[in-house]
Parts: sequence; C-alpha cells; structure tokens
Amino acid sequence: MNPLVATATQIRRDIVRMVHGVQSGHPGGSLGCTDFLTALYFDVMTHNKDFDMNGKGEDLFFLSNGHISPVWYSTLARSGYFPVAELATFRKLNTRLQGHPTTHEHLPGVRIASGSLGQGLSVAIGAAVAKKLNKDAHLVFTLMGDGELEEGQNWEAIMYAGSKNVDNLIATVDVNGQQIDGTTHQVMDLGSLHAKFEAFKWEVMEMDGNDMDAVVAGLHHAKSLTGKGKPVVILMKTIMGKGVSFMEGTHEWHGIAPNDEQLAKALAELPETLGDY
Repeated sequence: MNPLVATATQIRRDIVRMVHGVQSGHPGGSLGCTDFLTALYFDVMTHNKDFDMNGKGEDLFFLSNGHISPVWYSTLARSGYFPVAELATFRKLNTRLQGHPTTHEHLPGVRIASGSLGQGLSVAIGAAVAKKLNKDAHLVFTLMGDGELEEGQNWEAIMYAGSKNVDNLIATVDVNGQQIDGTTHQVMDLGSLHAKFEAFKWEVMEMDGNDMDAVVAGLHHAKSLTGKGKPVVILMKTIMGKGVSFMEGTHEWHGIAPNDEQLAKALAELPETLGDY
C-alpha cells in the first residue's frame, strides 16, 4: 500500500473512533478531507514539529472549517506534533483537543481558533503578507468548506488577496456539495466558484480530493503557480464521509457520531495500518 494511503487510512480510522468515543463531533467532512491533509503534512509542506506560534522559516496551515478538527488532530498527532495517545481525549473535559480548535490550550500545530466559520482565509492572508514583509519565502496554506463560502467575510478576503497580489497563498475549498442542513445547492446555490475566483484575480485550479496521487500532484502544481502575482485557489472535489460506505455523499453525517454497530462496520472497511491509539 502507498505509504500516504496507509497513513490516510489510519487517520480515517482515528476519526471514527474519536467521534464515537464521545458521541460527538463531525465525521463527514473530516473523512472527505483526509487525503488532502495527509498529503499536505506528510509530503507537500515544509513544517517544523518543534512548534512555535511565529512560524518563521516554514510553511503555515490554517484550518478555517474548524469543525473538521478530528482529521486535523489525527494528522498533527500522526506527524509528530503531540502524542498519538492524546487522541483518546478528544472533546473530553479539560482536553487540549476541543471540538473546534482553540489556542488557549496551547495544542502544538494550532495557531488560531476556528470555531466560527468564514475567518480562516482572512488570517491566512495576514500571515502571507507578514511572510512577505519578513522576506520569508515560505508559503501559507488554508482549507475552507464550500458551504462556508456563504459567509460574506470570505469574499472581502478573496477580493483583497487578488487585488494586492498575495501570491504566496494557496487556499483550498472542500467542494463536497454538502452542509449541515442539506446540499449547498439547496441551502444557497454557490454558482460557479471557478468563475467567481477568476473574477477576483485568483489563479484557479481543480482537483480530485479523494485520489491520493491526484492530491499530491495537485498540491505540487499549486506550489509551482505561486510567486507569479496571483493567489492560488484549489477547488477540491471530495465526497463527504469518504472511506466509510454508509457515510458517503450525504449531509446527514456532517455532525453525528456512529453507534457501536456502525463503528464496527466502519472499522471493518478501514484496516489498521499504523496502530490504533
């Protein structure tokens, strides 16, 4: 098995176990974005596991759709930011692994709180501008959901980045077509995101977010587009709940936990590859 696929499989296994353990959390989007975060942290980004908040001399990542914290926590733990065993504390009292990432627990890898949607892109742009001012050639990455783009602050940020040539930024939109109350088309049709980002002077590319080879190639291609006067956005097509057959493709698993029987079924589809916590 491809090592990145093996890692992603274990992270998916972590996700369903974490959410089941406290009967709370967001498995759907987490499972859909697992391949992306695995590729980003284990192949694409230059990052320092000896964490500090400033992030000088390394690439930075900001999770805007913070409700998919299970996949990010597992990715951070599996890549060495904190002990894998700590995943067992997810959403429990006094844990560092809150339901939405926060900073006052000082969890390594987390630089902003992202419980409120629509803010991560603005922060990422600020960090990217700071890197330019500091003559730091590293990149800033961020991930947001397609439903999250219904938040108006995103479009102010998108306009700013395009007009100010923030070309050391790679933003990715998880285009799964689902949000908490239904499909994005039903809740508020987003229209053509490709055309909208192009109109705001972004370099736009699309990729399959659930094919590991495509994700790795897509992220490296995105890196090759930086430094050319435009911010880069990846419209990443994913399947909500990817990897667990009964969770795939429906908003119903946006924010509910599997019961014991469902957990057993999910784990049967996700072989243990790196060892459970």
